[in-house]
Amino acid sequence: MKQTQVRVIGAGLAGSEAAYQLAKRGYHVELVEMRPVKMTPAHVTQNFAELVCSNSFRSDDITNAVGLLKQEMRMLDSLIMRMGEQHKLPAGSALAVDRVGFSEAVSEAIRAMENIQIINQEVVELDDIPTIVATGPLTSDSFSEYLMNYLGQSELHFYDAIAPIVSVEGINFDIAYRKSRYDKGDGQDYINCPMTRDEFDAFYRAILESEEAAARDFEDIKVFEGCMPVEVMARRGIKTMLFGPLKPVGLEKPDGTRPYAVVQLRQDNAAGSLYNLVGFQTRLKWSDQKRIIQMIPGLENAEIVRYGVMHRNTFIKSPLILNKHFQTLKRDSLFFAGQISGVEGYVESAASGLFAALNMIHYLEGKELIDLSTETVMGSMAQYIANANPNHFQPMNANFGLLGNRLKDREAMAIRSQEHINHLLEQLS
Repeated sequence: MKQTQVRVIGAGLAGSEAAYQLAKRGYHVELVEMRPVKMTPAHVTQNFAELVCSNSFRSDDITNAVGLLKQEMRMLDSLIMRMGEQHKLPAGSALAVDRVGFSEAVSEAIRAMENIQIINQEVVELDDIPTIVATGPLTSDSFSEYLMNYLGQSELHFYDAIAPIVSVEGINFDIAYRKSRYDKGDGQDYINCPMTRDEFDAFYRAILESEEAAARDFEDIKVFEGCMPVEVMARRGIKTMLFGPLKPVGLEKPDGTRPYAVVQLRQDNAAGSLYNLVGFQTRLKWSDQKRIIQMIPGLENAEIVRYGVMHRNTFIKSPLILNKHFQTLKRDSLFFAGQISGVEGYVESAASGLFAALNMIHYLEGKELIDLSTETVMGSMAQYIANANPNHFQPMNANFGLLGNRLKDREAMAIRSQEHINHLLEQLS
């Protein structure tokens, strides 16, 4: 057993995975979890890796990005994936788990490792011990305030509402066209979906008739004017949208005519494969979001890679703080993982914990940190949190739009990804 001590703060999906990866390689791990000494508004047990929302890990098909990410994790001996398989429930092509059995099994596996010391207390500051922070979206107020000061941020990036994101591949450019308002920039910075008056009226009515997702008791549903949900704008009157995000001024069509209204899409990643709907922050139910988005001319067959959501969340502005190894730019021995780092979702959080732990090991052993190819889902996520636009940074689920050198054949991309993971396994052996 190695004498080096490593601290992991938070025993959620990311923290549990990180602790396991470190401990199985002989490191002494101090796993700090504030529950049950201090509970969050969402958790109901003291188990590790408690699933507080859905019990689904989403698709298990490797031609789906999250399914491929799970395969990458299985190849790297993920504790979360192993326990998920042992407690899976019938769910078609998805991986759903018995949430109680799953979290109990993760807890038992972690507690059974002799070189993991579990400490139940709230962390309020960092010391010099090599540390992975994996405190999640419900990081305590005290630690959040400390991190703000430590990382030099005026706030940890709270948000109430975010807009949906679609893949560029599903946009119909027979209808949609590229143009910046008044041809600013290079004149081609946005994708525009034009509406006639009848199309806009139907779209507006559909928003008013849609149902909002229920908010949890602990979620603050008050919104800032700058990130007002589209359904709130709609309720303020039809002109709020026409003079707001859907205003057509300066966005004439290629034939020179002005649409009645325009939905703009803004590039969301460096590859130009993902676009978000400008001004369309929302907390509508996902089924209603899909129906409404596909009413937009040009987006009839759009692939929605992230739905709009509205809830309290805490995450650092990672492109200013982390590199592609989940290591902080401020201090080499400090890493972040999980939703606080800017990934979104159960599987993505666990994957970031795994990758951060592997890089922590390389740091401790004086090795070059792992430069995982963007042709893997795990590597593309790491690149996203390090290189996304910090002015518009939002947590992101795994999706093929993030991958580099994308192929039309997703099975070929899955094969290529696994080849990269096999190469990484050779490096780790």
